[in-house]
Amino acid sequence: MNIALYTLAEASLAAQIGIPTFIIGILGLVFGVLLAIASKVFAVETDPRVDEINEILPGANCGGCGNPGCAGYADAIVNKGEAINKCAPGGAAVVAEIAKIMGQEASEVQPMVAHIHCSSGGHKNTNWRYQYQGVFSCKSAVNLAGGPNACEWGCLGFNDCQRACLFDAIQVDADGMRQIDMEKCTGCGACAAACPRNLISIHPIDQKVFINCSSKAKGPEARAACGSEHACIGCGLCAKKCPEGAITVTDNLAHIDAEKCTGCGVCAEACPTKAIVVLGSRF
Repeated sequence: MNIALYTLAEASLAAQIGIPTFIIGILGLVFGVLLAIASKVFAVETDPRVDEINEILPGANCGGCGNPGCAGYADAIVNKGEAINKCAPGGAAVVAEIAKIMGQEASEVQPMVAHIHCSSGGHKNTNWRYQYQGVFSCKSAVNLAGGPNACEWGCLGFNDCQRACLFDAIQVDADGMRQIDMEKCTGCGACAAACPRNLISIHPIDQKVFINCSSKAKGPEARAACGSEHACIGCGLCAKKCPEGAITVTDNLAHIDAEKCTGCGVCAEACPTKAIVVLGSRF
């Protein structure tokens, strides 16, 4: 009698465990089938050209094209009509390959490079207000009382731009100045985005004339704060001498209209502080 009761108890316990398990198993199977059907019904087909273009792109994911990485650019080309010539690191060769895939003519790629609009930031060219001992980062330094250098528009010198460059195109010389290697620079804009003081511009490779200063301080203040002999003092001589009317002075700082500038160099000759530089093309 006791054995029979024990057997019945075991059977009851097995039923209590087994039935819910069986039901859950059946539900899992049903939901699995439904999900499989849904994945087929609602599947979004991917244009194979997206993967083909993504394979061609250099994979730098620099964002210079204005898209979130190479995969985003490939998708934008195929599905959003994005221009095919926006990959600076890839250059003309990549544009030609993308053009074949898209059935388009290869458009011309205007080589772009970066330029640092500051002649300070080095060990010899900057006056310091205090000794910074925090994180070795421009973004961190600028948040501490505006940065340690006396010129509030000048290079902080902690190399955020150099670390952001994926192509080793920014070097620091013996005087602590950051220099752009135009042979390596692709104009992707990563360095410009990394600079908290917006001292770096991206420009066509054939642009020759630049203001090597970003200070908006008045003349004497600019000279005193910068510590460099090359601070723009807003005197306006460059604007008066420019035969093309390509230079204007706003907020004590000269600005060059690249579309009007012919690269004659008259402005550089007229500048009393040599804040204007004339570069040659790398070609």
